[in-house]
Amino acid sequence: MKLRVLTDNNTYIDQYYLGEPALSFYIETGDNRILFDTGYSDAFMYNADKMGIDLGNLTHIVLSHGHNDHTGGLAYLKENYNLKHVALIAHPDCFGDKEAGEGSIGAPFTEEEMQNLCRMKLSREPVWIEDGCVFLGEIPDRLAFEARKPMGRRKVGGVWEGDYVMEDSALAFTTSRGLFIVTGCSHSGICNIVEQARAVCTEIRVAGIIGGFHLFHVDERLEDTIRYLRCLNADMLYPCHCVSFDVKAKMNETLPICEVGTGLVLEL
Repeated sequence: MKLRVLTDNNTYIDQYYLGEPALSFYIETGDNRILFDTGYSDAFMYNADKMGIDLGNLTHIVLSHGHNDHTGGLAYLKENYNLKHVALIAHPDCFGDKEAGEGSIGAPFTEEEMQNLCRMKLSREPVWIEDGCVFLGEIPDRLAFEARKPMGRRKVGGVWEGDYVMEDSALAFTTSRGLFIVTGCSHSGICNIVEQARAVCTEIRVAGIIGGFHLFHVDERLEDTIRYLRCLNADMLYPCHCVSFDVKAKMNETLPICEVGTGLVLEL
């Protein structure tokens, strides 16, 4: 498996890629070429071109959840590529209306519009892309310290209600060293995601994690998260996107935290 960071909040010195408060990864595994999230704008496409990546050869698009900093790039992808042959995998709630203080924060297309653009696979259950690569589906709430909180509102049956982002999911890869987990924002809880990956893949070992952990404050939840992650003995931890500097600094005191920026390449 080879993963390249197409978009992240952070960029590296002397690597002239675009950054934005969003996330997008390009993953090659077996015969599959996966775009995991699309960022907020067309920045991921600009960066992919500079990296020599042909997004016209995608086999899959996987969406972690429906927020526009992870799905906004679909509008630009549609204008530049024929996606009819591409399989899109996401949770069924991914394309519903969402809003927060700044207005709409949902995906740029409805479910019906996406069905006309690509081959849709919406599932609450895990979806295996190939042996050793799985979309984890809806993440159960297993750990009390990761209780969900509403993130804005969503429209259900014409009525607005608190949005607990139940569609938030992730990818898991099985490697000789254990699981490698790829997350978007971890609204469902980074530790809940790890527990789901272990259950779906029947593998207890965790080699590493990359993606947003959705942690901003040094508080009791962070302490519980650090204790959990420390017990994994994973040596590749790449928190990015929605993780504050204070949180990364606190985690780095006892965990092997690695820097992430647009252009990062990981091979396992």
